[in-house]
Amino acid sequence: MAVETLRDVIRHSADAYGSQTAFRYKTGRKEIENKTYDEVNRDSMAVSRMLDAKGMIGKHIALLGTTSYPWIISYFGIVNSGSTAVPIDAQLPASAICELLNRADVEMLIYDEIRADVIPEMKKLCPQITCIVSMQAGEESADHILSLTQLLMEHEGSFEQELNPDQLCTILFTSGTTGKSKGVMLSHRNLTDNAVCLDMKIPAGTVSMTLLPINHVYCLTMDIIKGIYIGMVICINDSIMHVQKNLKLFKPEIVLLVPMVIESIYAKLKDVSKLIPKKAAAHAAFGGNLRIICSGGAYLDPEYVDRFKEYGITILQGYGMTECSPVISNNLEWDNRKGSVGKLLPNCQAKVVDDEIWVKGSSVMMGYYKMPEETKEALEDGWLKTGDLGYVDEDNFVYITGRKKNLIILANGENVSPEELENQLSRNDLVKEILVRERDRVIEAEIFPDYEYAKKKRIKDIQGQLQALIDEFNKDMPPYKRIHSLIVRETEFDKTTAKKIKRF
Repeated sequence: MAVETLRDVIRHSADAYGSQTAFRYKTGRKEIENKTYDEVNRDSMAVSRMLDAKGMIGKHIALLGTTSYPWIISYFGIVNSGSTAVPIDAQLPASAICELLNRADVEMLIYDEIRADVIPEMKKLCPQITCIVSMQAGEESADHILSLTQLLMEHEGSFEQELNPDQLCTILFTSGTTGKSKGVMLSHRNLTDNAVCLDMKIPAGTVSMTLLPINHVYCLTMDIIKGIYIGMVICINDSIMHVQKNLKLFKPEIVLLVPMVIESIYAKLKDVSKLIPKKAAAHAAFGGNLRIICSGGAYLDPEYVDRFKEYGITILQGYGMTECSPVISNNLEWDNRKGSVGKLLPNCQAKVVDDEIWVKGSSVMMGYYKMPEETKEALEDGWLKTGDLGYVDEDNFVYITGRKKNLIILANGENVSPEELENQLSRNDLVKEILVRERDRVIEAEIFPDYEYAKKKRIKDIQGQLQALIDEFNKDMPPYKRIHSLIVRETEFDKTTAKKIKRF
């Protein structure tokens, strides 16, 4: 059957994998729970029936919480009823959450009790939200907060709704490093095509583990939607504090990570492998079965591909953005090119305009919610202006050199990509985080050193050591790319919830 909507994805997986395990997670009693593909289908239909009973079909419905089975079936229940899901970042303060709920015209909230603190604020600031559902509550509360568990039991049964693949499915707020977050409107076709268009030759039954926030489209599309479509066993990590334990418990074969996490894992692996062989260190750290790490969300130094290979792990670097649902290109085990961020997906084409990569295809967003000017600026004749500088080679492999809006334009007219300088300097073990920018018409570097590394190596004059690093770096640089001043930080940079440094 044609797979054009997320309802088609769920129906296909129930037909193809039925009684096989779809999700595996720990319960409050530390026991492991398994949910089959048939159960995902049934439970998501119960959510759709519940929305119908509450008069919420076609409305904007927010989801607030970390990755969990109730979150996932609620998401599919919402979008497969023809309503619009609005995933909200659970790490935001209550006031910021309320602002996004209002901006997205949300009329119903399904939330995790870990963010129960938001409810009093929401009742004051979001009068248009008339229905509130708790993912964990056992029964309806005195103040009319409904129980998802109770509602699922009350609304068991089948549900079908005719969906247009090009109708609005999800509004996802970006966690940009500059400016106000935008509500990216994605259709059923956007998300479905992104998940199903590329065959990565991952067999059904392959075990994965979710580690990224589910309100981010990389996790939603690749961990969840693609995982369901190809019949994976998707293990849910219940807390960032339990990652190590859960890797050993679930023993995943594949995980999706952002570069910052990959870099920190490597630093730990390097320490452990001083005591035991490298493959034994990886076995101890990842549960013994990990073969593949898919990297996305930011630039990863290609050297990490070679470094992890020594531990028996393949890193597949990809590239994307929320506005493209999100994947634009991806390296594959049998088709990859070092230094690139992968080959364009089959549903995507690209061109380069004034050094900026533009992309077109069925995964490109509908636009930004209620932001016509920003939409007009981002889209031109169906082409999405990515804001990334780079090029595409003759074999459709994509190479990124920097961000257009971060470009430093010096007084002499020379253009400098700060990412180029940051990527080179960050290869030094003493540099944990770095930001390069223009200050008083010259280039300045601000560095947060790896104080733990400095302590191990007994480096007392950190400022002097970093300045020596920059002096050495400057020798090989043309005059306009040289770094003229250095700031050494005592604390980490402020970051978005996607772990990207906030530039301004």
